[in-house]
Amino acid sequence: MGKTALITGGSRGIGAACARALASGGHHVVIQYLNSETSAQALASELGGAAVRADVSEVAQVKRMFDSANPADILVCSAGVSLLKLFTDTAEGEWRRLLDTNLGGVISCCQAAIPHMVRQKYGRIIVISSVWGVTGAACEAVYSASKAALIGLTKSLAKELGPSGITVNCVTPGVIDTDMNAGLTPEVKEELRSCTPLGCIGTPEDVAALVKFLSSDEARFITGQVIGVDGGFAG
Repeated sequence: MGKTALITGGSRGIGAACARALASGGHHVVIQYLNSETSAQALASELGGAAVRADVSEVAQVKRMFDSANPADILVCSAGVSLLKLFTDTAEGEWRRLLDTNLGGVISCCQAAIPHMVRQKYGRIIVISSVWGVTGAACEAVYSASKAALIGLTKSLAKELGPSGITVNCVTPGVIDTDMNAGLTPEVKEELRSCTPLGCIGTPEDVAALVKFLSSDEARFITGQVIGVDGGFAG
């Protein structure tokens, strides 16, 4: 029987691929978006789901989002922002925005989703981190820090929520062909591709396939894990 799956950052890229994958598994998908209303509504219509606007960095908006949608049985935290900049040149407003969105947004969404999951003794939480949260990256220090924090959050929540039948896992994508990486120069993309043992750049669907599995009953005994979808980049 299909569950309700809420996907943050679900209007494009990895989030949209996750929404399609979960919908193909018979789940009702709720797509969170911030600025991409047209694409979010179009995707929701395509999948027979719903789209809801919220800024995940704002706790009050997250609460309203969960109040307006069906209780989530599956939560996929994919919303995030990036910043390519020297650490010493990163302004306070910039690093706070990164942390408030990439880490704070996940914390707020989990806090809103967990009570329902605990009551029904079932839940799947999948957090989208990054290979940079594992390896670190020059000129992306704060972004890497925010993604590394998600790994610690995942491992801790898995221990806390396991007795309630809730699994919590973290996915760390490598270099993926998304809008977030669209601004990279061809030279940088080629360098990243050459550093990937499989010799290619990944797709959002590569990540979504793992998310679909982790949300399924077949993954019922998998929790607290950090799984890379990176073509071997992290080694």
